[in-house]
Parts: sequence; C-alpha cells; structure tokens
Amino acid sequence: MKTISLGIATALCLLISPSFAQKAKPKPNPLKQEVQQTIESRFAEMTELSDKIWAFEETAFHETQSAAALSAYAEELGFKVTRGVGEIPTAFMAEYGSGSPIIGIMGEFDALPGLSQNKVPFKSPLNEGAPGHGCGHNLFGVASLSAAGVIKDMIAEGKLQGTIRFYGTPAEEKYFGKLWMIRSGIMDDVDIMMDWHPGDETETDVQKGLALVDFIVEFNGQAAHASGDPWNGRSASDALELYTAGINYYREHIKPTVRIHYHIQDGGQVVNVVPDYSRLWVRVRDTSREGLMPVWKQVEKMSEGAAIMANVTHKVTLVSGVHEILVNRTGSAVMQANLEALGPISYTEEEQDFAKKIQEATGKPQIGLVSEIKPMKETLEHSMGGSTDVGDVSWVVPTIRMSATTAPNGTPWHSWAVVASGGMSIGHKGMAYAAKALAMTMVDLYQNESLRTEIKAEFKEKKGDYVYKGIIPDGPPPLNAGY
Repeated sequence: MKTISLGIATALCLLISPSFAQKAKPKPNPLKQEVQQTIESRFAEMTELSDKIWAFEETAFHETQSAAALSAYAEELGFKVTRGVGEIPTAFMAEYGSGSPIIGIMGEFDALPGLSQNKVPFKSPLNEGAPGHGCGHNLFGVASLSAAGVIKDMIAEGKLQGTIRFYGTPAEEKYFGKLWMIRSGIMDDVDIMMDWHPGDETETDVQKGLALVDFIVEFNGQAAHASGDPWNGRSASDALELYTAGINYYREHIKPTVRIHYHIQDGGQVVNVVPDYSRLWVRVRDTSREGLMPVWKQVEKMSEGAAIMANVTHKVTLVSGVHEILVNRTGSAVMQANLEALGPISYTEEEQDFAKKIQEATGKPQIGLVSEIKPMKETLEHSMGGSTDVGDVSWVVPTIRMSATTAPNGTPWHSWAVVASGGMSIGHKGMAYAAKALAMTMVDLYQNESLRTEIKAEFKEKKGDYVYKGIIPDGPPPLNAGY
C-alpha cells in the first residue's frame, strides 16, 4: 500500500470536507467596513440633526425648518442641492457624481398633528395640541442623507463610480409629496431607489401595503331657522349623514381587503341653524390599484345619491392617491444579506426599561425592544397595514426597502409612544443602523453591474405593460390646504 504524505492528505480532506465549505466565509468588503466606521464617526452630528427636526415638529408641506436643516447638511457634506423641486418649496434634491449608475435614496421629515410628546415613557405632551413625529420621520431623512453622504465620499475618492442622489420628500403623511416630484420627471433617470422606514422590528420590507385614494365631498344647501321655519332650509348636514350611512351600509358588500375611512371636517356650526354647508374627507384603500378603483368610484357616486335625498348640491374634489408597492425581491435579498451581516441592534438595560414602560402604558406585552434579524418573509398577495407614496416611486424605478427598530415592539404607530422613542437613544440607534444598512447595500449596487441588471429585469417583468399614472389632480400641489 502506498502512503500519502500528511500535508497532501490534509489538503485533500479540506477540499472534500463539506464542513470546510460551510466554515469558509467571504472576505469582508472593505468599503462596507468603511461605511460602518464613517456612520459611527458621524453619529453625534446625525443625532443633533435628528433632534432638531424632532423639535421642529412640522406637518405636511410646512416643513420649512426641517427641509432647510437637511438641505444645509447636504451642502456641508459636499452635495449640489436643488431646492423647491416638484413645485414644492420644502422638496429638494441633493446630488453628487456623474454618469451611471444613478442610485437614489429618499428621506421624509414631516410630523403628524396633535402628537406632541416629551421624551418620557408615558403620555406627556411637550406642547399641548402641537404636532409630533409619531411616524419617526425625524430619523428617516437624517439616516438616508447620512447613507448618501458616505457613498458621496467614496465616489469623490474614486472608490465607486456613478451618481448618488438624495431626495428630500415632504408631505408623506398627507397629500403625498412624492407624486408631484415624480410628475416633474426628476426620478425618471434613476437606476435603483433606496428607502427605509422607522418601525418596531428590523427587517427587509417585502410587503406591498395598500393603494389609496383621498377625496373631499362638499354639500351645499339652504340655511334657515331650525325651529322658526325649518321648511325653508335644505340641510347640508342631512346630506352628510345620509352619505356616511350609505358608506357604512356598503361595508358589508366589499372585500375584506378594502378599508374606507372618513373624517367630518364641517357638519354645521350651531344647533339652531339648518346648516347650508358640510364637508368630509374620504379615504378608500385596497391591496392593489385594480381593486381600489371600482370601490373608489362607487363610494364617490354615492355622494350624489345623498345630495338628491337631501335636496342639496354636492361637489367631489380629488386630493391625491397612491399605488401599492411593487416589491423587488432581487434587491431585497441584497438588503437582507447586509442586515444579517450587521446583526441585531444592542440595547442597554435603561433602554429596555424605557421600552417596557411604554409597552405597559399602551397595554402591550412588556417584552422590550426587538431587533432580531429574521429570514426574509414571503411577499403576501394581500398584505395589510398602511399606505405610502413610496408605492408610486416603486412603479417608476426599482425600489429596495427596509425598516429598523426605533420604538418598542407592538408600539401603536402614529402615537405619542413613537414620538418619545424617536427623540432619544432608542430612535437614534435605529437611525444609525438604517444608515449603515442602506449604504452597505448601495455599495453592492455600485460594484455589481449584473446585480443591477437582475433588479431591473424583475422590475420590468412585474410591471408588465402597465403605464404609470399618478392619482393627482391637474395643477400645483395643495400647499396651503393644511390639516
């Protein structure tokens, strides 16, 4: 029997052993390591900027200070900034580099009315009745711009080639500012778009959300004395009540995926006058634009019936609407790999205690903060939840999305609890984490042309022959409509 030298035998074992292949790890990408180091070095200035926006607490189309602070920071980082894009004073675009690929990243910064809150784990308004960042958008814009800033430095140093573009996108909570930005054409040449959102878990976001449409219904009648001569009145309030009753009866005959909301904005002013004017804001949602359209048209048509019954006139005005998200799983898989490389966020005992107190105050299980990185989920045909104008962007350019933990698990969103968490270290940690994951994924996109080709191919296949058209009225955005 021939003998084999120990060195050759060892080499053969390594080549054929399955366990050796499993233990082998890819070499760390030095640019991704640089991403993490740079974000850490800028963490203090990111936190300061986020806290400023948290304190500005500005609502849709009125984010003057927030947009100014973000765009000024973009200029400090070396971007060329274009303000007032899409006919929106608070919308802006920050760009650096030249040529392709053009990678975009979006950042929101509007607050919600009535959610002002101190940085404490119980309800305590900072400014009674004032707005607050109940969706974490004070963290959103800062993380995205910071991620773009890291990529900008790498392009400037010749480590990456192409163009990086940050979009400051106002009015996501109402009116959906991205629709007018899309209409202006400033996203048409983007190869791939990046997006994230604050949340109560850290994950790659592969659900579609809901398509949506908003419209205003107004009824006009004839005022009269409610007791002296009510027969001379034609009540706009009656029409409003008949209309909402019709909507509520209609609920039995729509699919479970549909949501209908309304908010009575004016139902009359005093009890002793037959009101000659009423107004309500109506919102219809479904898991797809195709499902949304017939329900929207039926609910809209019902307002005419209410007007006929009350013998008044009516007017329907489109506000805006959004598409569901066109999920790109090829791009999402790249994001998933980077989340797994980063691992979960670490929290102190004090942060977990803060989180549990919020959960106690909001009636949720007191399990604290969750940032475990779970496997990427399947994309559901009918995923429920909220709506976003990111959906419209995803029908124009392939879009990769994620969420990062910025509030305790189970936290009621659009609430004081999110405002409290987003103004302290829990939110700050999620913001920095998102910036790292976004920038690491962009490194992959810049370095891998075939990956970009695959992402675009999936986008083209899923979009099919659908020609995108935004659900917005003609004319400029409703800048002064307010809440």
